[in-house]
Order: sequence, then C-alpha cells, then structure tokens
Amino acid sequence: MPCLYITTNVNLDGVDTDPIFCETTTAVASIIGKPQHFVMVILKGSVPIFFNGNKEAAAYAEIVSMGGINTEVKRKLIATLGTILENKLSIPKTRFFLKVFDTTAGRTISKI
Repeated sequence: MPCLYITTNVNLDGVDTDPIFCETTTAVASIIGKPQHFVMVILKGSVPIFFNGNKEAAAYAEIVSMGGINTEVKRKLIATLGTILENKLSIPKTRFFLKVFDTTAGRTISKI
C-alpha cells in the first residue's frame, strides 16, 4: 500500500483539497502501478517550513511503497507531484522535496 504524506507551510483553511487528494492518488497509483484503492494520501498544512533562506510556499513529502519504486518511478513521482502542488497550491517545483522509500529494497530472499 503506497502512502504519500505531504507537509506544506501553505494554509489550507478554505482550500478545496479534494482535487489534490484525487490527483495525487491517481498519479501515485498510475506511476507506481498499484490499484488506487491501496493508495493513502495525507495532507497537512500550516506547518512552519524554512527553505532556501525564507518561509515562502514550500512542501516536503514522503512516499512509502512496498515495491514498484525504481529510478524512473522516482523521477515521474517528483515531476508529477510537483506539478500538482504547483497548480493547486502555488508551490513552485523548486520548493518541493520528495523522499521516496521502498520497503522491499535491499531485502534478501531466503532459499530455505
């Protein structure tokens, strides 16, 4: 189950977040190759973020998935999610950071 956790310093009071949830869920499912009903998205606003020497609109996100992550997937996630946040919350792509974690990476399979 992929889980996307987005934290931003943008105040979300009065913002219709439904399109953000819908677009990010669709993007994550499509890019990672998992069914949409397995994708969880958490969005938290008004979190103090200081980046590049200022407090302008910025976002930090983490995505955790059980498989489906490779270099190309990471690139697509960063580009697509950055575009969504830029279009919906006016967060420049240059002020968005995504941490990607695959829980199956580095696992060794026992042949017992």
